[in-house]
Parts: sequence; C-alpha cells; structure tokens
Amino acid sequence: MRSETPAVPVDDSAPGDGLVKIGVIVFAVGAVATLVTVAPLFLGTDPFPTVAYLVSMLMGVGFLLAAAGVLRSVAAQRRQARSGQTA
Repeated sequence: MRSETPAVPVDDSAPGDGLVKIGVIVFAVGAVATLVTVAPLFLGTDPFPTVAYLVSMLMGVGFLLAAAGVLRSVAAQRRQARSGQTA
C-alpha cells in the first residue's frame, strides 16, 4: 500500500530550499560566463566587453544565495528541534 500515490500531495520542501535552487542556477550561469570570458585569453582573441566580466560575478551571488538558503534551513530545523524538546 505504501507504493500508491497519496491522495494529498506531500510537501517535502523545507524553508530555504528555493533559495538553494535559485543559488545553484545563478552560480551555474556565473560559472559558464567565467569560462566564456577566460577563453579568449587562451585562444589569443580579443577579450569580451566589461559586461561579460560583470555577468561572471554572478558566481559569487549564486554562492551567497545558496548559503543563505542553507542557513535558513538550519534555523528552521533548530526551531523545530527546540519546539520538540519543550513539548
């Protein structure tokens, strides 16, 4: 019976999961932009404009978003553990 789909959808997402997912996507965009902006240095072609280098900064922004999501998840788990102890 456990293999059946439940009638009510189960919400397995914890607080901060959305921030982690968005952070991973933003980090990936920044990583690709970094690879693209570094490639002309190895290929001997003209460097990209400054905007391309600014897009590569998204790597750090994505990392910060993901870290904020992890910290939010940790805080929610700690609150849940404390409420379990007092009950």
